[in-house]
Parts: sequence; C-alpha cells; structure tokens
Amino acid sequence: MRQVFRLPDVGEGLTEAEILSWQVAVGDTVTVKQILVEIETAKAAVELPSPYAGTVLELLAEPGATVEVGVPIIAISDGRDEPAAAGPDTQTRGVGEAPTAEPTAARKPTAAREPAAAEHPGAKIGEAGAGGRIATLVGYGPKPGSVTRRPRKPPTATTSPPTSPRVGALSTPSRGSQHTDRPAPDEQPPGAAAEQPEAPEQLAAVQLAEPGAAELLAEPGAAELLAEPGTVPLAKPPVRKLARELGVDLYELSGSGPGGVITREDVRTGGSPAGNGAVAEVAAPAGTEVATPSGTGERRVPIRGVRKATAAAMVSSAFTAPHVTEFLTVDVTPMIELRDRLRGTREYRDLKLSPLAFAAKAVCLAARRTPEVNASWDDAAQEIVYFEHVQLGIAAATPRGLIVPKIRDAERLSLRELAGALGELTETARSGKTPPADLVGGTFTITNVGVFGVDTGTPILNPGESAILALGAVKQAPWVVDGQLAVRTVCQLALSFDHRVVDGEQGSRFLADVGALLADPGLAMTY
Repeated sequence: MRQVFRLPDVGEGLTEAEILSWQVAVGDTVTVKQILVEIETAKAAVELPSPYAGTVLELLAEPGATVEVGVPIIAISDGRDEPAAAGPDTQTRGVGEAPTAEPTAARKPTAAREPAAAEHPGAKIGEAGAGGRIATLVGYGPKPGSVTRRPRKPPTATTSPPTSPRVGALSTPSRGSQHTDRPAPDEQPPGAAAEQPEAPEQLAAVQLAEPGAAELLAEPGAAELLAEPGTVPLAKPPVRKLARELGVDLYELSGSGPGGVITREDVRTGGSPAGNGAVAEVAAPAGTEVATPSGTGERRVPIRGVRKATAAAMVSSAFTAPHVTEFLTVDVTPMIELRDRLRGTREYRDLKLSPLAFAAKAVCLAARRTPEVNASWDDAAQEIVYFEHVQLGIAAATPRGLIVPKIRDAERLSLRELAGALGELTETARSGKTPPADLVGGTFTITNVGVFGVDTGTPILNPGESAILALGAVKQAPWVVDGQLAVRTVCQLALSFDHRVVDGEQGSRFLADVGALLADPGLAMTY
C-alpha cells in the first residue's frame, strides 16, 4: 500500500521548510523512525524520521526546494496490496449475511456501486478500469484523455511551430487579436496545417513536444508559465520562485535543462551559453553559498532560512520596541578567583565553567528584584505579561546563522547545572541539531560578544522580550583599588531594554545587581 508522508509542522506553527538533503533514495528499504530527510526551517535544521516502514517509491521534493507544511514529500510502499473496489460478488450478499473484511467504501449501498463495479470489476477507486472509465463510488468518472503530438519540426521562416490543444487553451493572445474557432492541429486533416495563415497571437507559448515540457503543466502554479504572449521560458515553480527572490529575469536566460528548461543553476549563474540545452543541470548543494559569474566583483546569496527569520525579527523588534541601552564596567577579579577554586573541586573538575555561567546565574538572581526585565509587552491585549520562570536564551553563532536556544526554568538551576546546560546547548547549536521547540518562548536573552574579543555593544531585543544583556570580553585592565592603581580583571556589561515595560530606574537597578553579583559572588547568599 502506498503511504504518503507529508511535511509536518516541526515547531510552533512554521508554514514552510527547505529540503536540504535526502538520506534515502528510491528503492531503499526504510524502517520506522529512520531519518529520511534533513530540512531547514526559519528556526533551524531538522531531521525528519520515517513514520512508515517499507520501500521508497518516490521522492516528491527535490533538494533546495521550499515546501509548505502539509505537502507530500515522499511516498513509501509497505508491500501490501491496496484494497480493491467492490466486485460483483460483494454486491450479491444479503442483508442478513455477516459483513466481510472490506473497505468502508465497499460497504456503501449496492445501488450506488453497481455501475462502477459491474463494468469495471476489480478496479481501484479513483483508477481507470476496463473501458477507460474511472471507478468511483457513484456513477462514472471522466475518461482519461490522451493527447498525441506530432514530432516537432525545426522552425523555418515560413513555418509556425504546432500548437498543442492543451496549450491553446491556456495561451494568451496579443492585444486586439481575435480568437478563431478552428480544430486543434492534432484533429485537422492532413495538409490542413500548411493552408492556415500565420497567426502569431495563436501560437503556443510552450512547446509540449519538448522533453520534460509536458510535466511542467502538472506542477502547481504552471499557469504562470503562459502569463505573457510570445515565448515564455520553461521553468518549474520552485525555479521561478528562486528567480523572483534573486531578482533574475527568466526572459533573459537560456535553459540548460532537457528541452531548454531553466534550472536553478541557470538562475544563479545567468543561464547556459547560447541556450544550447546540452549542459546537464548541476544543482548546488543545499545551504551553500553560490557566487555570481567570475569577473562581476560581487557575490549574491539567497536570503532564506535562519538568516531570513533573523532579519525579520530584528527589523520588527528595532522598529516596534523603544530601545534603551545602559553600560557598566565591572571588576570581576573575585569571580575569576572563585572560578579557579571551583575548577579544582571534584564537582566542577570535568565541567567547563565559563564567565557566561556566572552571568546567567547573576541574571536569574537579579530578575527576582526586578521582574520587569522578565516580562513582555502584549500590544494586542494591551497588557504587560510577567513570567514566573526565566526561559533564558543564549545567542549562539552557527554555520547557518544566529540562533537563540533556551535554557528552560533557568532560575531553578544551580551554577553547576547552568554550566552543564550551557555546554550541551552550545554543542547542539553548533551541530545544527537544535530542536525548533528550544528556539521559541524565551523571556530573557544573553549574548556573549566577549568570546570574539569585543568589549561591548548595543544588543537588539528578541521580539516578545523586554531585556537583553551583552557580556563583553573578560580581560585585564588598569583599575583603581583603595586609591591605588592595580591590574584587575574587568568586563563590560550592556543592557538593552524595552522602555514601554522597563523604566530607567528599574533597568539601572537590574544592571547594577548583575554587576555586583559578578564583582562579589558572595552577595548571592543575600538574594
């Protein structure tokens, strides 16, 4: 039986995903929970396991294609025969007889099934049986039509290319032209084509005689291929979408695919020379950056996936929430001394204890005194939402862009537990395996710009949050201690907050509390 796996919603209402790579091929045997495909959503890259066991019949989406949730992406056969439609023997069963194991459709009233079953015994519902009719539950379905096409003739100065009946129904005439009722070329008597006057407005825009062209009309959105009169370039909907995103005019390209079909590579590189169609399509690996032709002095990369989502979120945040940023330089020498002592203990010996772990603990403690930093502005309801728990986001740079995975209920974790959670979070993010559910629902974010040697910055809020803390580089600097100049370990903090939720006094108090906890970790005993 053919089982179709549709693209699921992998997290929080995402509507589409890009196919990165298939882990199986047609003919492969798969098991339940075996990884089928890797996709990239607006949040992260995700591996999808198989819900079925069987043999791969067909891959319904190519790598690099953007697929909407609910669209079939793969077909798998479990090796069992599909249930056949009701035959004549099932219709003679009396009312009092025991029901047999048959499909629900076969147990419909006999009168509704007789025509299809009598004329097409054994035909499957929805498929053509004897006589060319489609077996249906009630009455007859349409007879599948067949279109025969004459071999394509090379164009000459006096000969117009033949028009297919299917294309003739979709082609768009020129302005001011009139349609002429006449039979399609395939229905005309021999010699009739030569007697017809040339009518450029009635010529088909697409030659279905070309290999691969007929399949294009079966694609969703194929009607767009014939939107303009004249010769319209052959391109599948995903390729046309890519061209729109990159601002490429398909009319200026020559397709290198079979029959002159424009491929993704043509869109990215500007088409094949002279449009000879002899160059085979070579798809660029999903997720890679494709450069423009050499000599242009520029490189263009499609905006998609994580980068597209990040850009939309930052624009929305920057122009929605009124940002205020405050800065504080802190002497963190006592924190570094405590870290060195803890590293020598058995509990922390095999654990990476970084300044970020101390900052995360300080944020959770300081948020108790200033709950406004762990809140959200609900503009639709005209309410401020205060969160009981700190869903701590940690900004992480990955090969696919910036993501912010979350440590759930961070205020409940000890310093050691926070350090362990940070290690796991970072490793998972760098490998691109962060689940989409871990990327949403944050209430406060820390961005550690210090790992790049940066002293400080002005971070932008994540949408839905009211504060974000930037942790600068921890380094030695001259510092005044008890009136004397000394070399100390210092760090700069930068706090951005939504001034609709957090007042200046509240933001300043929170930043001062975080700085005090880093400068003297013993103060944590008083919180």
